[in-house]
Amino acid sequence: MSYVAAVCGKGAEVNQVKEQLLQSNPVLEAFGNAKTVRNDNSSRFGKYMDIEFDFKGDPLGGVISNYLLEKSRVVKQPRGERNFHVFYQVLSGASEELLNKLKLERDFSRYNYLSLDSAKVNGVDDAANFRTVRNAMQIVGFMDHEAESVLAVVAAVLKLGNIEFKPESRVNGLDESKIKDKNELKEICELTGIDQSVLERAFSFRTVEAKQEKVSTTLNVAQAYYARDALAKNLYSRLFSWLVNRINESIKAQTKVRKKVMGVLDIYGFEIFEDNSFEQFIINYCNEKLQQIFIELTLKEEQEEYIREDIEWTHIDYFNNAIICDLIENNTNGILAMLDEECLRPGTVTDETFLEKLNQVCATHQHFESRMSKCSRFLNDTSLPHSCFRIQHYAGKVLYQVEGFVDKNNDLLYRDLSQAMWKASHALIKSLFPEGNPAKINLKRPPTAGSQFKASVATLMKNLQTKNPNYIRCIKPNDKKAAHIFNEALVCHQIRYLGLLENVRVRRAGYAFRQAYEPCLERYKMLCKQTWPHWKGPARSGVEVLFNELEIPVEEYSFGRSKIFIRNPRTLFKLEDLRKQRLEDLATLIQKIYRGWKCRTHFLLMKKSQIVIAAWYRRYAQQKRYQQTKSSALVIQSYIRGWKARKILRELKHQKRCKEAVTTIAAYWHGTQARRELRRLKEEARNKHAIAVIWAYWLGSKVLDAHIPTLHPGILHTLTTVTYIFFLKVRREYRKFFRANAGKKIYEFTLQRIVQKYFLEMKNKMPSLSPIDKNWPSRPYLFLDSTHKELKRIFHLWRCKKYRDQFTDQQKLIYEEKLEASELFKDKKALYPSSVGQPFQGAYLEINKNPKYKKLKDAIEEKIIILSVNSCLSEDL
Repeated sequence: MSYVAAVCGKGAEVNQVKEQLLQSNPVLEAFGNAKTVRNDNSSRFGKYMDIEFDFKGDPLGGVISNYLLEKSRVVKQPRGERNFHVFYQVLSGASEELLNKLKLERDFSRYNYLSLDSAKVNGVDDAANFRTVRNAMQIVGFMDHEAESVLAVVAAVLKLGNIEFKPESRVNGLDESKIKDKNELKEICELTGIDQSVLERAFSFRTVEAKQEKVSTTLNVAQAYYARDALAKNLYSRLFSWLVNRINESIKAQTKVRKKVMGVLDIYGFEIFEDNSFEQFIINYCNEKLQQIFIELTLKEEQEEYIREDIEWTHIDYFNNAIICDLIENNTNGILAMLDEECLRPGTVTDETFLEKLNQVCATHQHFESRMSKCSRFLNDTSLPHSCFRIQHYAGKVLYQVEGFVDKNNDLLYRDLSQAMWKASHALIKSLFPEGNPAKINLKRPPTAGSQFKASVATLMKNLQTKNPNYIRCIKPNDKKAAHIFNEALVCHQIRYLGLLENVRVRRAGYAFRQAYEPCLERYKMLCKQTWPHWKGPARSGVEVLFNELEIPVEEYSFGRSKIFIRNPRTLFKLEDLRKQRLEDLATLIQKIYRGWKCRTHFLLMKKSQIVIAAWYRRYAQQKRYQQTKSSALVIQSYIRGWKARKILRELKHQKRCKEAVTTIAAYWHGTQARRELRRLKEEARNKHAIAVIWAYWLGSKVLDAHIPTLHPGILHTLTTVTYIFFLKVRREYRKFFRANAGKKIYEFTLQRIVQKYFLEMKNKMPSLSPIDKNWPSRPYLFLDSTHKELKRIFHLWRCKKYRDQFTDQQKLIYEEKLEASELFKDKKALYPSSVGQPFQGAYLEINKNPKYKKLKDAIEEKIIILSVNSCLSEDL
């Protein structure tokens, strides 16, 4: 990855993509790598990464696929090994504030899931690595809340290991388990946002659903510990898958242009430990598949190509590990198929029953050994335990402990725990357990770990077969993880089981270079005059002519059906040297022709330039002469325009002075008029004020006159004196305002007040709105007699109109008929006065329905009156 980043182009966007691709590695290593007895940074997951490039070779993005994280390491580690790096990095490098927020302590011994014998690794700074991981997460594109959520899940996994159970007996005799210390459970619930009672019940009970029935059973201590470890393993495994998906969202290519893809596979190494379990079995199976594809793409394909091309070839034997792959992955009697069948079989299923089945089915297989198999009867190895089986892989024999195979393959997580996790308020944890949603309950048994890994490996093999492979084989020089020590036996063993010796023998016996005839002729046709520049015959014939012309020895090459094969690299190097020399000669020829063309072009350009320059100079001389004439005319015109402008300016100044004089006179005149109007308004205001004061005192005197008879003589004398003095002061103050027209103004004011009082009193004494109401208030003053009568008439007409407006059109017609009847019968009928108050019914005789009446009405436009000759009817009318 670092090499790819170094050789790619530069730029802001390219550097950002390269940095994201590089920084995704520290994040995945922190969560997926661990210290083992043979490697301080061993990948405990498989990783395949597709890096996408544009046409310039700059990276656009990538996609990461992960395979089978060794999640059993979360709860238990072999002696001398550590848990995943991230646990130690968080405890070592997190700040005190972050640790308090995660409810963690820095002491490793506080957590049961962390092994203490190898917690510290020489040369590894977990605190610095934690800072590197946080920085890498930020570069890749993790938001702050996402990083905090991830660390909260890591803390929850650590604290799950500290939950311990104690046995209790129920009344019905069944064993159940209870949590010893609920403080750890409380802190886990605070980190994950789960109700404490829900999680506690999930650790103590298990609900089994079958069709329409639900059965709840208690968990004993062993089952409770199994549920706790299963939850921790699933929580961490799903968090790791979420991290891979989140990184893919950040580093995926944003453009949809055509691109090339380079796949980088970093897979598990072949593992042989003192105790090998299900994880080593799966890892070695993956390595068998990779070895198989290596054999098919190198040794097998190489020799088959010589046969297809009719090249003389002596077959070289090599070990084909297809028989081992078939032993493991065969759909009927393979080890994985039997393991799945044993996990799904009803009844009591144990690791021993699985081993018995292996002994029955694989007893005769030459690469399978156990105590009961036929292949082990003639062996001198008596150290093979009863609970183990041995497989002879391409890299050697591996002894597997059968204990734990069934449980690790089942990988069951109780539905109660999934539902409890789904109820968490922690968004990330809730998204990791979608099957816990009650609305999406699926009673179907989840696929086993072995079948999932087998399917993912098949997908990987299919993807690898579409690529052009290049291999980097890592050879471990020693088992001490030390520098400058070379163990020859260990290295030779690795070279043998990697198939490198067979590969070298095939390459040495075969041909170093092969190429189709068309591209070979296209590349080297310049070395022969007959094929240069174009060859019109078949490509193979052209290559034959080319090699004969170059006098290359016949034993150095062979002609196949579609390709030419060159044995030694020196022949190819000779061709390349000749091609390079020929390219130099052709380059010299091209340069000669180009220089001649360039000189001719330069001469023609100079000639053309001289003609253009002469034409432009003549044009320039004429333009200069014209500009001089034009400038002289402009000077004369400017003088004439200046004289005219000054003359107009003098006239405008005279007009401006006249306007300013008129404006000044008008301003003074308007000021005089405004001052006169102001004096008049002030005079009127003073007069109105005087009248108001006189009127007020006059009213006061009238009131005083009305109350004088009732006053005491002494008080009356005092009031008279005060009033006289006050009126004397008023006359002195307002004497200057009394003029000859004061009496007229006082009269008009008094009259105005009387009329105003009259109208206000009329407003409160108005009669009802009935047209027949004859009431009308009396007039207070004689001079208002005509006004009083006119108001009475107007009011009567107004209320009659209001009364008429209430009638509908039908009521108007009825009253019109009643009015006509009144004109006919008033003072002519004895019963008329009593019938006036009754509603009028004009059509009660139903004459409108009479056909004669209708005919008569259509013939005559005027109104028709019909009288009955019957005296009774006449009386009724």
